[in-house]
Amino acid sequence: MRVSLDDLDSHSLRVVRAIADHGSITRAADALGYSQPAISQHLKRLEARLGMPVVARAGRGVRLTEAGRVLARHATTVTTALDAAAGELADLQGLRSGRVRLAAFPSASSTIVPRLLRTMGAAHPGVRITYTEAEPPEAVAAVRAQTADLAITFSYPGDRVDPHRESARGLAVIPVWRDEMLLVLPAGHRLADAEAVDLADLATESWIAGCPRCRGHLLELTDARDFVPRIAYETDNFVAVVSMVAEGVGVALIPSLAIGSAGHNDGVVIRPTVNHDHRTVNLVGAVGADAVPAIASTASALLELDGAAWSLASVS
Repeated sequence: MRVSLDDLDSHSLRVVRAIADHGSITRAADALGYSQPAISQHLKRLEARLGMPVVARAGRGVRLTEAGRVLARHATTVTTALDAAAGELADLQGLRSGRVRLAAFPSASSTIVPRLLRTMGAAHPGVRITYTEAEPPEAVAAVRAQTADLAITFSYPGDRVDPHRESARGLAVIPVWRDEMLLVLPAGHRLADAEAVDLADLATESWIAGCPRCRGHLLELTDARDFVPRIAYETDNFVAVVSMVAEGVGVALIPSLAIGSAGHNDGVVIRPTVNHDHRTVNLVGAVGADAVPAIASTASALLELDGAAWSLASVS
């Protein structure tokens, strides 16, 4: 039996792609927002049309057959093209409709994202943006799984576990801003009046570490300065980090965006490092997704935001 185009549809391709990404029918159903029985029934109908199996049992999960792998390989290209076609039709309507699923890391939630939502709401009120907070590895995975259209992520220079390498292969990754890594010192600290601070001068201090990837980056930077920081406290809550520093229990190195999200505190001073250490804020999307007008408009609005709003001048 010869397979025809009538045997295939975009929904089937999305289902097979989700199974490839998540390794089980149950997790694929969760990612797509369907019940597990609905996905199972859809697969049975697809296999009946094709005359060959698409999935096979593998232990407690499933694996794609050779036919399933063929469908998964073409799924992203086909579904992105269909989304682009739908988007162009929406463009003919003057962007009076459209949906963009956005993911971004926590410190962007109170800084970048609100300004982006306000900008899009004013310029394109018909475009509906949904938002999920996710760390970069999860946000990149969401774009790959097509459960997010755009992701705002960050990366550190030389990061050995940078999620924009293998896991982002085949996706578009656009550097947007340089986000300075800044030292948070108690207001009465001996280096409070310095224009910039060498990390080596803080080798004997107690440190308060932030998010896991921030901690990893701190260890890499201090290793280059020939010392291991004595991390006394760890918390992902940047407001707590700044408050602890204000109480004099340690010093911290956190990104400018995180300081912006933590708000002003008279008990601390903010100083750059002498090496101007930084991370990069990125925009991640599927290749060709900018052909969808709602996605293109959202990406353009982000790129046009003034990254200097989170510079040292605005938070010191």
